[in-house]
Amino acid sequence: MATYETINLDDYFQSGEGGQSLTYTRKDGKAMAKLFLKSYGANTAEREFRISRAVYKLGIPSPEPFRLVTDGERFGGEYQVIANKRSYTRIISEEPEQLEPLTAKFAALAKGIHSTPADTEAFPEMSAIIRPWIEKSTCITEPLRARLLSALDSIPNPKTCLHGDLHIGNIITDGVKDYWIDLGDFAWGCPQWDFSMIFYISHYMRPELTDNLFHLEPATLRRHWDLLVKDYYGFKTADEKKEYEKNLLKFTALKLYFNFCKKYEGKGEPAPQLEGLANAFLSGVAPL
Repeated sequence: MATYETINLDDYFQSGEGGQSLTYTRKDGKAMAKLFLKSYGANTAEREFRISRAVYKLGIPSPEPFRLVTDGERFGGEYQVIANKRSYTRIISEEPEQLEPLTAKFAALAKGIHSTPADTEAFPEMSAIIRPWIEKSTCITEPLRARLLSALDSIPNPKTCLHGDLHIGNIITDGVKDYWIDLGDFAWGCPQWDFSMIFYISHYMRPELTDNLFHLEPATLRRHWDLLVKDYYGFKTADEKKEYEKNLLKFTALKLYFNFCKKYEGKGEPAPQLEGLANAFLSGVAPL
């Protein structure tokens, strides 16, 4: 295991909360500690820190990683503090008129990641991250596992940088400069991997979750999606967008189960409702 420096949380105040971690800003304002929940252990923290450091060195705008830290029970990393930062989701929730300009900026920043040549020695291939979970998970029935692996085998793997968890909650700004955060799944492969979960979030996530995680209503996220794919791809017609979304569905099914297995492996049985949605996606159907 890597070397962790023990921190005293009396020197910090809690400044954020996510689905996997809590963040604490040092009282001197010079650093922020991101500590993963106890269930994630040291390996998750080490992987995110290592990847974040490689992303930072690549020149992709992101907070500088300083050191690995622990409070004695949880593990994480300490990073550069971005003063007066707000996430795009927070800004849009408080200033709805910013939806269109921030979505346009988000599309341009996503293109910046996707146009960066991937260092295939520093970063893993996205398909290689997902495959072991699909192959071994007890949360997947055998018929669905076969369909997911067949879909995975059909996906090309260009050497394109991917954020890995691309959405407007994972980009922050100080009003002058924008920074990508939560880089633990940074990888390389098809850009559709990055867009698949935005599609799922904006079309299928429960309203209470979109409110809790993104401070936004589903209708706002759906509008964000429509603007995003138009800004990124330049679609001229509804048919172009519809065809793109149909081709995106197999990526969505795979990322959906990847995230589900990471969260529930060893804690639950296969979920019939989720399986039905994944099978629909793999058949090219997007039930709304």
